[in-house]
Amino acid sequence: MTLLKQLLPLAALLLLSIVPTETEVVTSVEDCNEFFLDQTPPNITTILEGGKILNQSRYKLICQTLNNTRTFVTLYDTQNKIPVFSAAKFNRSTSGPRPQIPWMIEPQLEKPSDNPNMRPSNNSTNYKHQAGDKDYKYNIDFDRGHLFPSSYGSTVLKRNSTFTLTNIVPQNKDFNSGSWNKMENCIKCVLNEYCKNNSNIEGFVVIGAQPSNNRLNQRISIPSVLWSTFCCYSQIQNSWLASAHWGNNRNHGPEHLDTKTLGELHKERRIEVFPETQLLNKQHINVTGVQRLQNLPFSRLGPVLPGWVRSNFRLSQRWRDLLPLLTGIFFIFYLYIL
Repeated sequence: MTLLKQLLPLAALLLLSIVPTETEVVTSVEDCNEFFLDQTPPNITTILEGGKILNQSRYKLICQTLNNTRTFVTLYDTQNKIPVFSAAKFNRSTSGPRPQIPWMIEPQLEKPSDNPNMRPSNNSTNYKHQAGDKDYKYNIDFDRGHLFPSSYGSTVLKRNSTFTLTNIVPQNKDFNSGSWNKMENCIKCVLNEYCKNNSNIEGFVVIGAQPSNNRLNQRISIPSVLWSTFCCYSQIQNSWLASAHWGNNRNHGPEHLDTKTLGELHKERRIEVFPETQLLNKQHINVTGVQRLQNLPFSRLGPVLPGWVRSNFRLSQRWRDLLPLLTGIFFIFYLYIL
């Protein structure tokens, strides 16, 4: 028995040595593929093809982790110090104020053996492989632009985790608060209202940026273009929905971003977001029309949205209009039977 007790610590040590240790910065997409449709990552020409990162010394795949919980995934460009894209599985978003937390960095980009949890950026440090908060401070032209928006998070933890600078690009203030913000809100509305499968809300979003030679603080690439995509299965339509949007990262852009198919994104930007699926030229939904529904009569909408969306949205609005009356009738009936 004494010998057994002596051997137990040694056995435990040996067991720990052969159990794989989960890290946040990974070398294989397969180690963090739960955030992609069918566990299949996008194809980004010359960067990520067939699930393989072509230059692993420059591009790092980050399983974004906060409080030991993985929340989304980012492919990060350590040379330009901006993300190539962030991808996530969408469940119903939560309402609430914007999180007031410090901007964070990814420790393992600087030291691979470091803790995998994101931590607050140190303003006295010039990070070699990523942006720091001080790179963005006191800049009047560019916001810290989220790729995966905090408003898409289904929990407080997920919302907080989007405040890592590895999910951030220098985004023109006018573009961020204008057409891009409208598009984000409209996509969230569609995901919440129409991406229902077996009573569960589920969709996949992939949002990215294309770098330019222009630099913020002489360190951080200012993207020339930002793009955003989503897909989901809708029981209402008994079909898959998918759309793509992109816009130039500059002032005085259009009021709304045009809705495109995934095939158009692939053709024009050389980005294949959901490979090995039949979604490239799938009927897309003009999500910018959802916002207009709140302010315009249906007679003026014309073809802004597919008919099935217009009819369902109109029906839901009618029920909302009738809700006070129905509530009153139910209350009177309840008092009567008592």
